[in-house]
Amino acid sequence: MSFVDTHGTVLAFDLGLKRTGVASGELALGIAHALTVVAAESTAARLDAIARLVAEWQPVLLVLGLPTHADGSEHEMTRVAKNFAHKLESRFGLPVFLVDERHTSTAAESELRARGIHGKKRQALTDAVAAQLILQGFFDARLTA
Repeated sequence: MSFVDTHGTVLAFDLGLKRTGVASGELALGIAHALTVVAAESTAARLDAIARLVAEWQPVLLVLGLPTHADGSEHEMTRVAKNFAHKLESRFGLPVFLVDERHTSTAAESELRARGIHGKKRQALTDAVAAQLILQGFFDARLTA
């Protein structure tokens, strides 16, 4: 990772075709927090919702989870995520970092289950917690780089 700023807000996304989890964090602290879930089935609606978040949070960079098969090979959602990353970069003029998101949704569900959160409430929070795990992975990788 070659980003040199050490301060500023970061927004991260766990992209889904119906729901996209969003997390935020501060570069100087390196701690991610689940923020919200954007419910949007079209790319245009998703980008409009993200535009409102970008205006509110004023991030210095964006992080997007990159889905792959368990062995790291690419699949259809990998291509979708890469295309979405390009759209984020061109629309917001911010650097976009792609971060391996393998197993983040499963880990998010496990974490919520361990907290005693079940049913529809867990389903609603899973994507935001997955985005939090993606962003925390980004922060942790910066510390070890």
